[in-house]
Amino acid sequence: MPAPVVVLQLWGVPLRALPRAVAHVAADRLALRAVPGLRFSRSLGTGAGRSFGPGDADLRRWALLTVWADETAAAAFDSGPLVARWRRFADEEWTARLRPLAVRGRWGGREPFGRPVPGPHTGPVAALTRARLAPDGALRFWRAVPPVAADLHRAPGLLLGLGIGEAPLGWQGTFTLWRDQDALTGFAYGRAAHAAVVARTGHERWYAEELFARFAVEAARGTVRGADPLAAPAGR
Repeated sequence: MPAPVVVLQLWGVPLRALPRAVAHVAADRLALRAVPGLRFSRSLGTGAGRSFGPGDADLRRWALLTVWADETAAAAFDSGPLVARWRRFADEEWTARLRPLAVRGRWGGREPFGRPVPGPHTGPVAALTRARLAPDGALRFWRAVPPVAADLHRAPGLLLGLGIGEAPLGWQGTFTLWRDQDALTGFAYGRAAHAAVVARTGHERWYAEELFARFAVEAARGTVRGADPLAAPAGR
């Protein structure tokens, strides 16, 4: 089966348009069910990426993650009515087309990004993590996150770091953009704060379900907070 086409769209909205954004997130979930060629989708809230906790929510930024059967279906959606509605009131947009490189875990019981065969890649990469917290692991998770979040923004090669979530509590994730695979691997396994948390997650069973995915960034356009992330100095 051909590799799926993964697209992340990120919209910035002015505060006056916040009610419209919230309404669109609710309406999109129903409308997306009828879109041809769409294999998987999630409407997401975002966070500033400084703590990855509930207080980190960024009400001015909303995301849509979609997985497509092919490029034709993805392109048709991008020029279709649902995206056009967002563009009518958003004051910023960033879109990235991604190709799965490595995936571990499930999302809602599914494997939305398939099972990619590992291969070489040069250039920018993205990482997406998503977890459904176990009730008895949530408190330990929230206590462990702040040092990792602080260290993330000091990591060499980081281009963008965001929190993502399907709900304010319990369904948490991150989206990060990196200069290359070495930078991502260096953070994941070479930084003490992150390595310590990874070591704890397995035996303390913080998650009822988890997913980690790594992607090649095939193309991107637009800005986040007024700048092109791929043009930004790495490791800000």
